[in-house]
Amino acid sequence: MSTTERPRILVVGGGYVGLYAARRILKKMRYGEATVTVVDPRSYMTYQPFLPEAAAGSISPRHVVVPLRRVLPKAEVLTGRVTTIDQDRKVATVQPLVGEAYELPFDYLVIALGAVSRTFPIPGLAENGIGMKGIEEAIGLRNHVLEQLDKADSTTDEEIRRKALTFVFVGGGFAGAETIGEVEDMARDAAKYYPNVKREDMRFILVDAADKILPEVGPKLGQWGLEHLQKRGVEVYLGTSMDSCVGGHVVLKNGLEVDSNTIVWTAGVKPNPALARFGLPLGPRGHVDTAATLQVQGADYIWAAGDNAQVPDLAVGEGAWCPPNAQHALRQAKVLGDNVISGMRGFPQREYKHANKGAVAGLGLHKGVAMIVFGKTKIKLKGRLAWYMHRGYHGMAMPTFNRKIRVFADWTLGMFLKREVVSLGAIENPREEFYEAAAPVSAAAAKKAENTAEKAKAS
Repeated sequence: MSTTERPRILVVGGGYVGLYAARRILKKMRYGEATVTVVDPRSYMTYQPFLPEAAAGSISPRHVVVPLRRVLPKAEVLTGRVTTIDQDRKVATVQPLVGEAYELPFDYLVIALGAVSRTFPIPGLAENGIGMKGIEEAIGLRNHVLEQLDKADSTTDEEIRRKALTFVFVGGGFAGAETIGEVEDMARDAAKYYPNVKREDMRFILVDAADKILPEVGPKLGQWGLEHLQKRGVEVYLGTSMDSCVGGHVVLKNGLEVDSNTIVWTAGVKPNPALARFGLPLGPRGHVDTAATLQVQGADYIWAAGDNAQVPDLAVGEGAWCPPNAQHALRQAKVLGDNVISGMRGFPQREYKHANKGAVAGLGLHKGVAMIVFGKTKIKLKGRLAWYMHRGYHGMAMPTFNRKIRVFADWTLGMFLKREVVSLGAIENPREEFYEAAAPVSAAAAKKAENTAEKAKAS
């Protein structure tokens, strides 16, 4: 960490908004004008719209993440967490991955912590649920699902088999519908290589408390998406929720009970709870309350945007807030970056205004829905064309030219080569096999050393 007399712009969070805002600031800043410091527990940014495709094996996991130090070579990147902010002294407390916490002074502050999974006090959820907010969870889910097929193919116990082949997904928004669509597609492909497992043996269940899925693309396309998943054998239960899942025994409010080893939780997000410790004005749902200029209410040197901010949606009108999606995050980050530079130089702030351009969702290979908005015209697409729109939009929105090329290369190879169906479950505990080999030897060596010591004492 460098010490400098230059003003410091502290960016808390290295996600979509944090990365793009820092890039924008560095691009617009004059040489030596300020120091940009980015603090995040991870040393990379994750492009979350691609997590379902990474879980299905369509994109390599490393291509879904962007290393912060490589993309922000002129910034100071600290791997750790900002635990508290003292606004009077303009000092943040940073807790690094290892070692003692320390104070970091700043002059300008950007809050870009993003969101975390929104959970409820459901018995068994913490022990058995799998989230879909990070690349680790997406790859863990992929390995886990393929491992269940391995178990089912190798056992003669019907109860173990049934539990392994039952997959429950809670949440029918973008994350839930896309993830179940991609994972079902992958499992259908993988079943061809298992002599004792057929798609008919698997049970995919999608649960949502709302009365529809994919609300972001409108009622008609949402209904098409629902019927499409049902045609593929997915059981969809709307207007219900999960009461408990202790030991993998799933109990739904509508009375359905199933045993499952795979419970995927995608029932929405909430602002990062760390915001409560920063002393910032928060909205009713825990978001940082900002003006249309993305400045935090009551503070002209603090800005916030993205999933952790309550930004007025000027394109919709009074009382509307920008929804938490990549479309707004990308554009907000650019305006935020410009406004930080303007604030530093004493120029007026620009208000953020962006009209919704639509939404796209992929439901597996060659399957998707898309709503594209041109002015007052809405174009609704479904099937293969919508899937191309989904890939095209997110492929271009992927940060950095390097990652764009790698993602498109993955897709191009996927057109000619079959999807990988290997489970690397051991990757989550890579030392286990070595430990099993080394532990008896270590124990024997310890025993021998103990005997030697006792003999030395006796003599």
